[in-house]
Order: sequence, then C-alpha cells, then structure tokens
Amino acid sequence: MTGRLRAPTGRYGGRTAAERQAERRGRFLDAALKLFGGTPGYRGTTVAALSEAAGLSTRQFYEEFRTLEDVLAVLHLQVNDWAEEAVVAAFAAAEGLPLAERVTAIFRAYAADVTSDPSRIRITFVEIVGISPRLEEQRLARRARWIELICAEATAAVERGEAAPRDYRLSAAAFIGSVNGLLHDWSAGWVDATLDEVVDELVRQLLGILQPPGWLPQGPQAPPTGPRRPD
Repeated sequence: MTGRLRAPTGRYGGRTAAERQAERRGRFLDAALKLFGGTPGYRGTTVAALSEAAGLSTRQFYEEFRTLEDVLAVLHLQVNDWAEEAVVAAFAAAEGLPLAERVTAIFRAYAADVTSDPSRIRITFVEIVGISPRLEEQRLARRARWIELICAEATAAVERGEAAPRDYRLSAAAFIGSVNGLLHDWSAGWVDATLDEVVDELVRQLLGILQPPGWLPQGPQAPPTGPRRPD
C-alpha cells in the first residue's frame, strides 16, 4: 500500500478526531517498541501482528502509517529524543561542576535512559541498522547530532581551561562508536560488568580524549562567537 487511508473526522465519545488519532498512534508505537525491540524484532513483525498487539485493526494502521518502516523511523527518533532529554536535563543539573563530575553525571543519565528498557537499546543499536538507505541516513543523522553534542561540551571545557584546545570532531565520532558498541554488548550480556562500571570506563575514555597525558589545565579562554550547542 503506497499511501495512508484517511482517518475519520469529527468528535466521538467526547474526544476530537485529533485526540483519537494521537491515542491510536501511541498504541501502535507502544506495541512496536515491544515487538521491534523484543521478539520477533522488526524484520519478523507484520502489520497484522502489530495491529493485534496494539488492539487495533490493520485499517487503523494504514490511517496512521504507510509501512512498518515508517513506524520504525518514528520509534527510532522517539527513543533518541528520550535519551537526549535525559542528557539535556543532566547538563543543566551538572552546570558548574568540575569536568570529571560533569561528564560522569551526563553519561550516567544517558546510560540510565537507554538501558531502562532493553527494547530501547535494540531499537537504537540493532533494529535500525541496514533496513534501507532512508533509515541509514536517519541513523547517521542522529549519530551526528550526538557527535555535535560531545563537540559542544568539549568546546565549553576548552573555554573553561579544562580540556586541551583542538578539533574534537574525529575523536567524538570514534567515542560515540565506543559508547554504542559497549552499551550494546553490555545489554546483550557479552560484557561482565555493572552498568556503573561501563559508565566509568566510558568516562575515563572521554577524559583521556579531553585531557591527554602531559596536558595541564589552563585558565579560562575567551569563548568563540556563535552557538556552542546544537538545537
């Protein structure tokens, strides 16, 4: 099917069409998180199975989405948004702390969010990979957003004299790969460590990038003009 069916309009049961649509869409996404992020996974899920898990009809599915890939795309963005919200809140709460404490708080917030439900890890690191060029572009775009966040924090640390001044884009890309790989392996049971130990290892890696051997903390530097953190 190449397009969505038109959803009914008007008020019914005391709710508007928009409210009913939002409720249906939420039910489909909740069901998809369980099926895509668990058993049978995205590739093993059918429209009929997803509709049944959501307690809705296939007709209602096509009123909200064109394909299952569209559902996965929305779900992948939603899971990343949840993690980003947790990180942004941690940024605010850790304002003014020394770099090591600040980085630790931020990564504990990120790890706690993405590991709070095993389905979130599978959606983020497994199910999204290799589905289609469109989803691969989306995955890389969200990865780039996390890289920019790391670079923004590195720039801020340089301005405070807590990090060595240099271009951190390549290092941030490599570090994000480490984060994704280590959290995926930990969630799969391939890493014999607690989540706190995993976070501590990631923090050590990032601090090693920001404060390489032989570098000594400097006084605060004048900040560059322009925005420091992506919207």
